[in-house]
Amino acid sequence: MRALVKASAAPGFVLKDVPVPTYRDDEVLIRVKAAGVCGTDVHIHEWDAWAQGRCKPPFVVGHEFAGVVEKVGSLVTDVKVGERVTAEGHIVCGHCHLCRTGNAHVCPNTKIIGVDRDGAFADYIAMPATNVWHLDDNIPFEIGGIHDPMGNAFHTALHGTDLPGATVLVTGCGPIGIFAVGIAKAAGASHIVASDVNPKRLELARRMGAHSAVHPKDAEAAVKAATHGLGVDVVLEMSGVPAAIHQGFALVRVGGRVQMLGIPAKPMDVDFATEVIFKGITVYGVVGRRMYDTWIQRTQFLRAGQFDPTPVITHRFPLEQHAEAIAVIKSGEAGKVVFEIS
Repeated sequence: MRALVKASAAPGFVLKDVPVPTYRDDEVLIRVKAAGVCGTDVHIHEWDAWAQGRCKPPFVVGHEFAGVVEKVGSLVTDVKVGERVTAEGHIVCGHCHLCRTGNAHVCPNTKIIGVDRDGAFADYIAMPATNVWHLDDNIPFEIGGIHDPMGNAFHTALHGTDLPGATVLVTGCGPIGIFAVGIAKAAGASHIVASDVNPKRLELARRMGAHSAVHPKDAEAAVKAATHGLGVDVVLEMSGVPAAIHQGFALVRVGGRVQMLGIPAKPMDVDFATEVIFKGITVYGVVGRRMYDTWIQRTQFLRAGQFDPTPVITHRFPLEQHAEAIAVIKSGEAGKVVFEIS
């Protein structure tokens, strides 16, 4: 089969022929139809410090996908050949303290497809049947192929928050931040302010329902105008930029909530006394998707027609154009990028 491989400890990917993956008795073989390209894939492509410390080439890249079940292992009873599916890309142990208390999304034994084991930028992928998620017939494969980042956005926007009628600030309008704008709107937020330095991404945020989409220098004025100076009920921090994090702490109301998905590139200083404690705010760190209540929430929103992520997808490429896909993400001129794999 064709596969996009991180072949060596150096920048770049190689599209090459590799054996179709074997699958265990409790796994299924899936023919990939669409796969989302993520910032993580760019880190691996560039072979930056994070990738060098985490990844061990060679391996097939890609952790967001959807496709059709081609074969099932002898122990699999609840996934059928021909079923349209996506899958949770975090493969957890299932028996540690966290897995057994409903917190598998932070299992310390997690293995991620396309990072720790072969991934989805290929004609086929093998997955544990327990990670497979059914796609309704009316969900296009390209939407199924971005369930992973959408799930991150659903987790960030909905876990522990009370969004109906709430005021929301989204800091950082990469694809997941833009998804979060649409989710907040669908969940009934009364006013959404989105901030980013990129005009293209601000326009996408407006299309997804942001009432104000502004440069960070204008975010304070937009929040004060929308909240009569109180501050927003909820901040969804999606950028990992220290200035945005501090701004989120400043613009959330006293007693509000800050949901943090963005990852700072290096340690940063926080004045916990004034930014967190004396404001009485709740800060929640977001890791992946909760298994599997986040998946249920997303499926229900899609089934109800409350949330349409299609406008966020701006570019589609075949695997052969992987260099162009990476380049357009790096340019900042893309929303979500998807590989079309037939």
